[in-house]
Amino acid sequence: MALIVQKFGGSSVADAESIKRVAKRIVDARRAGNEVVVAVSAMGDTTDELLDLAHEVAPIPAPRELDMLLTAGERISMALLAMAIENLGVEARSFTGSQAGMITDAQHGAARIVDVTPKRVQEAVAEGAVAIVAGFQGFSRITGDITTLGRGGSDTTAVALAAALGAEVCEIYTDVDGIFTSDPRMVPLARKIDRITSEEMLELAAAGAKVLYIRAVEYARRHGVTLHVRSSFNSNEGTIVYTPVAPGHDENGAAVEEPVISGVAADLSEAKITVVGVPDVPGKAAYIFKLIARAGANIDMIVQNVSAALTGRTDISFTLPKSDAQQVLTALTNAQDEIGFERLQHDDQIGKLSLVGAGMRTNVGVSADLFAALSAAGINIEMISTSEIRISVVTRADTIADAVRAVHTAFGLDADTEAIVHGGTGR
Repeated sequence: MALIVQKFGGSSVADAESIKRVAKRIVDARRAGNEVVVAVSAMGDTTDELLDLAHEVAPIPAPRELDMLLTAGERISMALLAMAIENLGVEARSFTGSQAGMITDAQHGAARIVDVTPKRVQEAVAEGAVAIVAGFQGFSRITGDITTLGRGGSDTTAVALAAALGAEVCEIYTDVDGIFTSDPRMVPLARKIDRITSEEMLELAAAGAKVLYIRAVEYARRHGVTLHVRSSFNSNEGTIVYTPVAPGHDENGAAVEEPVISGVAADLSEAKITVVGVPDVPGKAAYIFKLIARAGANIDMIVQNVSAALTGRTDISFTLPKSDAQQVLTALTNAQDEIGFERLQHDDQIGKLSLVGAGMRTNVGVSADLFAALSAAGINIEMISTSEIRISVVTRADTIADAVRAVHTAFGLDADTEAIVHGGTGR
């Protein structure tokens, strides 16, 4: 008997019919002889709607109360799903994150898991029941308060449960048939990937691919959890995300041929700030980025121009989440006299395109082919960043879709038929 953890996202449990369809899938897995634990998200766009409602009653909602509000969505879906499973003749028990032993730090809105003690979940499974766990939420022993894990928290909940329970696999159910070479909503001819390394998936998630969240992939990689990303709307095999024992080998140590390019991701959630006219002397860049760190912003790409010989000044540009831009601009403006820069430029109309593939390590010419494809499409490049298996470029937001499609075609990733997106709004 295998223990499997299944996670169902908001589009998979968007309404009563969807919940009943998911319940049948869970019951089928249980009757096939598996022990089943399920992590579930809020129905449809419930979390976004609750967040909008909170901001209507309070422009800056109290973080503790916001977490109390947002966790209501998952509690609704877990209870309804348990009812639907019971209606099919299989015992089911629903648990909140705290009841399931999801222990976190005290950071409201973006808590991190520090321990998982799933005693009640284990007892339910041992007694033959399906355990349904509310995703996205936990409990802080420090404060005694309910916390939330941030966007993608239900994925992280599922992976953490799989690691703690020693599950054979963690199945992530979504509204597409697996992980694709690009977002099928943006690139209709995107091709489904059968197997991908956790290293490549980390890069794609960091670059804006939304099918899996980076924290969940990090957790799975750290704890050796195999992920199976698949559709809740059919029984097709999806995409296996595995951790290789070494480059060029699979999770069992067998040699595999890694594709040169696994996928192309796009990200429209970032802004660019340029600090113009920074004195080109030791310590200025360090001071700038210490201020940014104190503001709590995560920096992605950084570019520093060559110092102008006549002025001894340079420009430093960096990208960061749009939501962090204003606090960084304020922090830098307040320190303008100490830093000695001339002015700040803020640009929130950028898009980031990232090309990812483990095969880049051993194949030359990838950068040249990328830049040629963008040039042929008339796309101008503003910033460039690379890692061992990724190349990212920043361009204009209104050209990012054309850029992704052009690069996707240029690297031979197009499928013969269009991908199917079964549901969801993409919100």
